[in-house]
Amino acid sequence: MTSEPEILPSALQTLIAKAIAEAGGWIGFDRFMQLALYQPGLGYYSGGLPKIGAMPEGGSDFVTAPELSPLFGEVLAVQVAEALAHTGTREVWEFGAGTGALAAQLLDALPDAVERYTIVDLSGDLRARQQARLAPWGGKVRWLDRLPDAFEGVVVGNELLDAMPVQLLARKGGVWHERGVAWAGGAFAWEDRPTALRPPVEVEGAHDYLTELHAQGEAFIHTLGERLARGAALLIDYGFGEREYYHPQRAMGTVMCHRAHRADADPLADVGEKDITAHVNFTAMAVAGQDAGFEVLGYTSQAHFLVNCGLLQKMELLALAPRAMAAKLMMEHEMGELFKVLLLAKGAPWQPAGFTHGDRLHGL
Repeated sequence: MTSEPEILPSALQTLIAKAIAEAGGWIGFDRFMQLALYQPGLGYYSGGLPKIGAMPEGGSDFVTAPELSPLFGEVLAVQVAEALAHTGTREVWEFGAGTGALAAQLLDALPDAVERYTIVDLSGDLRARQQARLAPWGGKVRWLDRLPDAFEGVVVGNELLDAMPVQLLARKGGVWHERGVAWAGGAFAWEDRPTALRPPVEVEGAHDYLTELHAQGEAFIHTLGERLARGAALLIDYGFGEREYYHPQRAMGTVMCHRAHRADADPLADVGEKDITAHVNFTAMAVAGQDAGFEVLGYTSQAHFLVNCGLLQKMELLALAPRAMAAKLMMEHEMGELFKVLLLAKGAPWQPAGFTHGDRLHGL
């Protein structure tokens, strides 16, 4: 028998505690992360917090590349335009469009190549910000709550996959467990249960080890492959290939939280008030893409990708201050190396501009 949870500081925490009780006292971390981020009206992304912005003074928690510099979208447009041309499509689909900054940059850079720009976003308040920002493009932009059964075009996902719920695997004393969340003594707590789940590669050593599985991210790629009749998908996020992702020394996993432009590693605290993310296993995403009928055309660092698409030439035209901001997009200790770019496509493959130098497909 499960007891009813006591009232917690927020309606979201109470709801999650109730879900745990109804599940017998334990839910997997992926379920917890789903509720914490996306519970309608209560979750971090579906609530009214500012979330994205350049400085914490505005109430934001983190900054994305389009907010750092408009050159991000201008340069990305080179690859998007090429993908539209090679696939014979004229629609861009952006998932998780944030403040609408990237959409505005792409629409501004591709006035004739894009007939329609479709945004799929679960966040009601972010959609309101997007609609205000993209008002100048009028009926060219539309919003959908879900992906249609069939569509064509170029999909763009910037920092999309990292916010998809992950399962946690913990090796303790040589035995693998799934790490989930329990409710005890008025607070959320970790609880590990033995599992048949395993990482996709053997993790060397006998030491305790924490990592993630990306079933929801892989399912998203499969869905794209099933429904995208013609087009491409350009995915930009922080993460690694499989061998680096499951390196023996990466023993603490990659789950992180972001609030007021500071990071912490405790997703069970301040639930609903901060972002929860995990780095992306790009090998898993590429394999899922192949299984779903995509050609994997390229995988490289954000720095290589942006330089290949002309970032340096555009930076030369900027004044010092905006040039310094744009440089963060490619600097190794900023976004340049940790962020990667993956290009998937349907139809005949081509050599994409963003991967002419520094392609790392062989490393996946």
